[in-house]
Amino acid sequence: MTENKFIEELKKINIELNQKQLEQLKKYYELLIEWNEKINLTAITEKEQVYLKHFYDSLTINKVYELNKKIKVCDMGTGAGFPGIVLKIVFPNLQIELVDSLMKRIKFLDLVIKELELKDITTNHARIEEYSIKHIEEYDLITARAVTNLRMLTEISSQALKIKGKMIFLKGDSKEEIEESLNTLKILNLKLEKVEKFTLPIENSNRSLIIISKENKTPKKYPRKFSEIKNKPL
Repeated sequence: MTENKFIEELKKINIELNQKQLEQLKKYYELLIEWNEKINLTAITEKEQVYLKHFYDSLTINKVYELNKKIKVCDMGTGAGFPGIVLKIVFPNLQIELVDSLMKRIKFLDLVIKELELKDITTNHARIEEYSIKHIEEYDLITARAVTNLRMLTEISSQALKIKGKMIFLKGDSKEEIEESLNTLKILNLKLEKVEKFTLPIENSNRSLIIISKENKTPKKYPRKFSEIKNKPL
């Protein structure tokens, strides 16, 4: 996806970028490639592929959620900053916390935030299940992209979500995974609101945006210890 095609496709999902944002995304790409030689951030390094599979894909959240408002967002297991950093560049009104368990990635993200002069965005070196129980009902929106399966992901992150808040998870073809998670959602007082299916431009790969809302408080016994979650998913 060339930059011009990127701009064109974003307009179709009601996003228009200014010159500063385009320059920030370009700098972000350059830092990603530079640091990818030091630590493993992404297997996708070709510029047109990064713009399609990382930048554009991250912004598809705008298809299902109004991002042009001041809300508190947590990007769980953010990795190299997808979707969190991209969302912050394009929607500077968002207050974002990036959570990741690997300090090397946190150092990279801190550098990106500094170099791009991003405000109201911070990083936290933590496991998701440990972070969520220290930030109970703090976030309006929780995002995650390519982190883990839905049963585990909802349990480890749900405490941090406000009642009536939303989780939006970016997945591939996820029909079976969703069906397996329905009982888990019920236990955690979560509700599957919608699954937005679409294909990425150019390559036409299948993508899903899974939208989950929090109906009531998460029971206090969740999340369990990670070993228990992994060995015996809800």
